[in-house]
Amino acid sequence: MSTTQSDGIEATLRGCRPAEIDPIVVDAADLESTAPEHLRDLKAEFSARGYQPATLSVAACFDCDDALSTQREADRLREFVRAASFLGAGRIEVRLGEVADREAAEPALSALAERARREGVELVRVDDGSSPA
Repeated sequence: MSTTQSDGIEATLRGCRPAEIDPIVVDAADLESTAPEHLRDLKAEFSARGYQPATLSVAACFDCDDALSTQREADRLREFVRAASFLGAGRIEVRLGEVADREAAEPALSALAERARREGVELVRVDDGSSPA
């Protein structure tokens, strides 16, 4: 990390002040849609009620061995990365359930983490422990 980046964040933090808004975790299962118009309305409602999405939490399941299923799950998760960014959440928490083939899932999860980084969202993986080692 460069000194310039560190100095930039410090200067920005010095200018910050508390806001009367409550950070919340949004469960992806509770979203009716990831369509931009729905997310825009949801974001406005959160703001009107004094809430700011800090994290979007989504369950991921790579329980099939075939590449097509892995790709479908990766595509679904990518929609939630976009939703997190749209809502202004700084993090997306991916809760990993069963993983049938780690060698197939890892590249998809790595690509998802890179996509999240480009969208300005930190991806945090949470393994529930049910995956084979």
